[in-house]
Amino acid sequence: MTHSTDTISALKSGPKTEKGVTYCPNCESGTLEAFYEVKSIPVHSVLLMPSRDHALGYPQRDLKLGFCSSCGFISNMVFDPTVHEYSTSCEESQGFSPTFTAFARSLAERWVEEYDLKGKTALEIGCGKGEFLAMMVESGMAKGIGIDPAYIPERLDTPAADKLEFIQDLYDERYTELKADAVCCRHTLEHISPTSAFMRMVSQNIGEQTETVLLFELPDVYRVLKEAAFWDIYYEHCSYFTTGSLARLFRRHGFRPVELDLEYDKQYITIAGYPDGGQPSPLIEGEDDLATVTAEVKRFKEKFQKLRSDWISKVDAFKAEGKRTVVWGGGSKAVSFLTTLGLKDQIDFVVDINPHKHGKFIPGTGHEVRDPETLRVEKPDCVILMNPVYEKEVSEQLAGMGLSPVILPV
Repeated sequence: MTHSTDTISALKSGPKTEKGVTYCPNCESGTLEAFYEVKSIPVHSVLLMPSRDHALGYPQRDLKLGFCSSCGFISNMVFDPTVHEYSTSCEESQGFSPTFTAFARSLAERWVEEYDLKGKTALEIGCGKGEFLAMMVESGMAKGIGIDPAYIPERLDTPAADKLEFIQDLYDERYTELKADAVCCRHTLEHISPTSAFMRMVSQNIGEQTETVLLFELPDVYRVLKEAAFWDIYYEHCSYFTTGSLARLFRRHGFRPVELDLEYDKQYITIAGYPDGGQPSPLIEGEDDLATVTAEVKRFKEKFQKLRSDWISKVDAFKAEGKRTVVWGGGSKAVSFLTTLGLKDQIDFVVDINPHKHGKFIPGTGHEVRDPETLRVEKPDCVILMNPVYEKEVSEQLAGMGLSPVILPV
């Protein structure tokens, strides 16, 4: 998922060689060893294009994932932050899905309750369209401050509007003076290459406020490695974490993890931490994962090659049989799935429930994104679902249109 935006793209990601960045920007001591590479993929996957020609001609770059055996961090070694266009044109919101909205609200309510945040202030770095921050304030917080260049004021409808403040900008040293009782960062850290440098800014932001809690959420790369889920690897995501590598980053910058869980069908990591005051604390469940992650990295290439071959054979067979195939979900997963497989006319079009995507085109492949209601007329034989967590929601929507295509979750 690409929910928020790169907050410190101006920070340097370290010295480069002909192999790209070889030092680990997460532990700043290990070395990255390449294990997966994809050539010429779109540099944006949430910036949909106004025409097919724009989509086909959109800038592309290479992706080369490197693994740090010292801390378990995974990074795009050839990432170039200067190509990004984070702005109000980005369409990263998943708030149109009842499934996702229910999850986000439940998480907001839990965090407010468990970390005693009622009547207090939250700062969200990379707040996207502001929906989650609004949920936290609606759950009892007194004030919310959100920072994100993609925020659009007219898109947010909340009874807590008078308690919210938004800054349409990238987070950097200028904003480390903003003080809050909770610093949230959801689906943003994976967009940042110099992760250790980012955490130093967060530490500076908190300063001596020992009661301030850090609340982060981001994708779990261990699942991606284990399932060879290549559709969850794309250009904007330059940094990939497991529970262990994320907890190690927290500890390295003086934060003691008190929560380390997997949420949303085990797709997302949630972590909470407090300043540790220089006092050591025992590891919690999920931190000691370096051996298992290393093993999955070694197996990834072979599993990916087989899965890629299987998917290409499957969609080619559908085409040969005259079946109509669509992709459900016009976000980052679809961009990666289509471009990595090199799919063209095997896929008729893409559908998405987000109305702001309708009539736009997928960068790299040029597939049009349409309203799911068009399926009433188009009547697909197969629907490739880009996230299995939405299978029940999508099945019910299709049944409501009198359709019963084969649904293939990735």
